[in-house]
Amino acid sequence: MARSGLGQDAGSTAAVTVIKRALELESESRYTQALVCYQEGIDLLLQVLKGTKDETKKCNLRKRISDYMDRAESIKKYLDQEKEAGKYHKQIKIEENATGFSYESLFQEYLNETVTEVWIEDPYIRHTHQLYNFLRFCEMLVKRPCKVKTIHLLTSLDEGSGKEQQSSGLQEIKESLRNHGVQLELEYSSSIHDREIRFNNGWMIKIGRGLDYFKKPQSRFSLGYCDFDLRPCHETTVDIFHNKHTQKI
Repeated sequence: MARSGLGQDAGSTAAVTVIKRALELESESRYTQALVCYQEGIDLLLQVLKGTKDETKKCNLRKRISDYMDRAESIKKYLDQEKEAGKYHKQIKIEENATGFSYESLFQEYLNETVTEVWIEDPYIRHTHQLYNFLRFCEMLVKRPCKVKTIHLLTSLDEGSGKEQQSSGLQEIKESLRNHGVQLELEYSSSIHDREIRFNNGWMIKIGRGLDYFKKPQSRFSLGYCDFDLRPCHETTVDIFHNKHTQKI
């Protein structure tokens, strides 16, 4: 692994740690994580540079910052090429009882002003808590910087005692979305088994448990009941892809 050569003074320790982590991740071909660490490390080094008066040290810092910027730019170009070719793949493993995985935390980096249409395939949008999960996901789409106009939901129909609850709940969500200028298109399938979410900016997210990866809160007045970042999760895997063609043919 390449040495950072920055010294171990108090002002640069954090930057050295982050840059070393970026180098490790890059050597392991974990380019997405490496890029994040490079960007964070560069920001820290710029702060160190501002507080450095010695011209020799400043010159060395500028050279290091330039080198790391070049590496970060090279990784960014590579990732962009992977996205363009439809080869991009990132995997996140959510451990049992892990927190910090609200819909906002998981999806925010893939949502921008270019997102106008969303497709959701999830066979289990039936029970009350699953309807609330879907509602929270819709709330995120409405308040994020994206300008969603249409949401397509493909799910399975509850053929049991919960059929009326599912139907009325989805209808209420549809009417509420309409008040925000968003059209909800509902479709049911008895054979659906895939769980995936697609945005028309090219991102596709597959979650092993679909939207229902949160554990039941201990009570209505326990932390995590309202803030999903504090809600413990079931173990699941999230696979993220990028493809220019997000709508299946």
